[in-house]
Amino acid sequence: MIYSDALFAKVNDLTSFEKVRVIGVLILLLGAVIYLGFWPSDWLQQIEFWINSHAVWPAWPILVYVFIAVVDTHITTVCVTLYLHRNQTHRSITFQPFIAELMQAWLWVRTAMPTKEWVAVHRKHHAFVESEDDPHTPWVYGIWRVLFYGTKLYHRAAHDQATLERFGTGTPSHWVARVIYGRFSLLGPVLTLVSNLWLFGVSGFPMWLFEMVWIPGFAAGVINGLGHWWGYRNFDTPDESRNLPGRIWALLTCGEALHNNHHDKQNSPRFARKPGEIDLGYIYFCKLENLGLAQRER
Repeated sequence: MIYSDALFAKVNDLTSFEKVRVIGVLILLLGAVIYLGFWPSDWLQQIEFWINSHAVWPAWPILVYVFIAVVDTHITTVCVTLYLHRNQTHRSITFQPFIAELMQAWLWVRTAMPTKEWVAVHRKHHAFVESEDDPHTPWVYGIWRVLFYGTKLYHRAAHDQATLERFGTGTPSHWVARVIYGRFSLLGPVLTLVSNLWLFGVSGFPMWLFEMVWIPGFAAGVINGLGHWWGYRNFDTPDESRNLPGRIWALLTCGEALHNNHHDKQNSPRFARKPGEIDLGYIYFCKLENLGLAQRER
């Protein structure tokens, strides 16, 4: 792909202010972990005791909570790649209505992302890939800005009414989608926090944090950033899309890390194209297809 000098001029690192913000947040998080873990105040201990005394499973081994959080985020990743991406954005697969509703409800409580917003931003990315109109290209905004501020770039595009009207067509528009998932989108993560504390006690709070940062970190940062910056290419697409090397990336993202493969055939339900590449999302889809709960459109 040939880039203009004007486009290359916008490829930059974080500004000094942005670097200070990132470092400041990391310091605050580290300080909070040290303080809460080693020198909690009496009133914090009283709150912890009260929460744990009313929780269902507050005393399990820490590895059990880690396992539950990992499984939880994996389910969220599956819903993103199958429902938001392959079904709603590219229409390569469809689901039985109750499966689609379950996925949409799960994404509400785990990510607060309305379907129409996610779909509109991603369709715009494909329509204007790596141009100045691409919502989150590292070739315009800089790789570090997309990695650390990818969520901010996403929200800026998602709240642009012209983007929603042009690229968000065909997404669910019933009352629940418009009001509950749309207007009260933040209520979903609040319900997840409350349920985590009720089920797992204070251990539910770090689990909740992990669940909340997983998709923004990987979808808004890693895939949108590194997926157009670093990795290998199977196909000579008219952009700089890349497949992230190593199976671990594909496993963690349920195939989304095979980004160059996806840009080559955007409407294909399968992202793995070469021997050794793994697309868990497609494997899960095939299982649902065998059960009569999903079907491919193309």
